[in-house]
Amino acid sequence: MRITTPTLLLDREKCLHNIGRMVEKAKKSNIRLRPHFKTHQSAQVGEWFRSFGVEAITVSSLRMARYFANHGWNDIMVAFPANILEIESINELAARIQLHLLAVNPETVELLAGSLKHSVGIWLKIDAGYRRTGILPNDHAELDKILNKIKQSDKLHFQGFVVHDGHTYKQPDTEAIHTIHKTSVYLLQLLRERYKSQFPALQLSVGDTPSCSIVNDLSGVDEIRPGNFVFYDLTQQRIGSCTFDDIAVCMACPVVAKHADRGEIVLYGGSVHFSKDNLPQQNSTVIYGLMVELNGKGWTAPVEGLALVSLSQEHSVVKASPEQFDKYHIGDLMFVLPVHSCLTADLMKGYLTLEGERLEHLSGVPQQEVLL
Repeated sequence: MRITTPTLLLDREKCLHNIGRMVEKAKKSNIRLRPHFKTHQSAQVGEWFRSFGVEAITVSSLRMARYFANHGWNDIMVAFPANILEIESINELAARIQLHLLAVNPETVELLAGSLKHSVGIWLKIDAGYRRTGILPNDHAELDKILNKIKQSDKLHFQGFVVHDGHTYKQPDTEAIHTIHKTSVYLLQLLRERYKSQFPALQLSVGDTPSCSIVNDLSGVDEIRPGNFVFYDLTQQRIGSCTFDDIAVCMACPVVAKHADRGEIVLYGGSVHFSKDNLPQQNSTVIYGLMVELNGKGWTAPVEGLALVSLSQEHSVVKASPEQFDKYHIGDLMFVLPVHSCLTADLMKGYLTLEGERLEHLSGVPQQEVLL
């Protein structure tokens, strides 16, 4: 394979291993895996999940839901507060798949109830500590108000409660992640106990890669919705969700300049390729990626003496030890593990497997094709 511009490489075997491990963990806990496809956003990668028996998925937008519905997925949760301005798209999708929507406010439920032409599953988003959005689990008055409005609609079918513990990404150790997960499960179970007489079949759903990767026993809920685990990245490795060996994507970037006086190598590959997510270091600096080498089977663990230390729009700067500096020349490729694989994949709009196969990403698919 000949690479001439920044290219996101994908290790298929690592992806399959990551998927298989999460599928097995869900089976052992006797729960459903509804993986979040916002990380890979690829029809081809989605097919790899099918081979493990996955039937229900999570997405983050209606456009993404339509894309995967067009590729045969029929049970899709849009894990983002329902946007009533997209009611035409909601109705189009609800006519052909089992569509699940999230609500946080009674106004959303009222507007959906008055505008839906087809039935949808509706879940209430619970804020168990992340403080991004959601209903507080002890706000029973608000929950009662919303659930009463749902019961009055013949198009809205209450499915249960969902939580996303995004604050696990900021925790310093795995014990804190265990505590967050246990707390969320406990709060969800209290809600089930309170409302099960009205809704005997209500379900509980959680979804964040750190918890789903680190916690061994995920029982106590009905489904998990992790997404990043398919690729992982340096952030997840720092948290303890994975090892370097589990990271299934890396960026190939051409060397375009060298500066011996500064010990710096300049790459073609900047913030428009990686995003500007970074990892703080103990010396108060930050890094934007770590360098690896291809070894015929994939890539190595990060190489000592190399780190991506600066990004501008198209450029990135690698700080190199003298020994490593001399190994690379203008026109060579350097290979970088990303800090955040979800954003890197979205920006790169596609993948190149180690076998040389091009895989698509939703962001690289023309709008008219998604509308089909």
